[in-house]
Amino acid sequence: MTELLLVLILLAVVAVGVVLYLRSRQNRPSVDERPGKPVDPLADHQGVTDIRTVRAGDMIDYGDQLYFVRGSLRLTEGGYSWAEHFLDDARGSRVWVSVEEDPDLEVVLWRETDLVTEPGGKTMEVGGVTYRKEEDGTATYTSEGTTTVAERGSVEYVDYEGPEGKALSFERFDGGKWEAGLGESVALPALRVYPAGSDRT
Repeated sequence: MTELLLVLILLAVVAVGVVLYLRSRQNRPSVDERPGKPVDPLADHQGVTDIRTVRAGDMIDYGDQLYFVRGSLRLTEGGYSWAEHFLDDARGSRVWVSVEEDPDLEVVLWRETDLVTEPGGKTMEVGGVTYRKEEDGTATYTSEGTTTVAERGSVEYVDYEGPEGKALSFERFDGGKWEAGLGESVALPALRVYPAGSDRT
């Protein structure tokens, strides 16, 4: 009787083992369900065109070039505010994009220039292009990410306007030396922003 009981217990253990094994095989992914080759995470991502949402860590696709947003400056003067974003274009040059609503959305891509070192009079000629002074002033700023300036401070600026969307700008942060930049108006439909986080679309 004892031997019969042991045989029955052994058969029950084997049966349970077989059932568990079969269930585990059913839950395994088939070969077709397993991950395949790596895919481009941006292949199906259309990006967004609202440049006002840009922040450090995002990517910007413009002019056949992919830029990484390294940092941002938020500037205010009186009741007016705008932003400047520092972009890394992987070529070692300092590139900025300014974003302001005055009242229409204006976006300009800037590159540093050594053709001129400080602002002049009402008109300036740089690289064969004549620019006319548009405005000047002093704004306060706060810095986010990598910007090469302090976390907060003040900046003097002098802006010049040229033909066909060209621009010339001078900035002096916290009493330092003037920095000059040549700008070109950005065609918004040709610009795509790829947010770094999943909380924006």
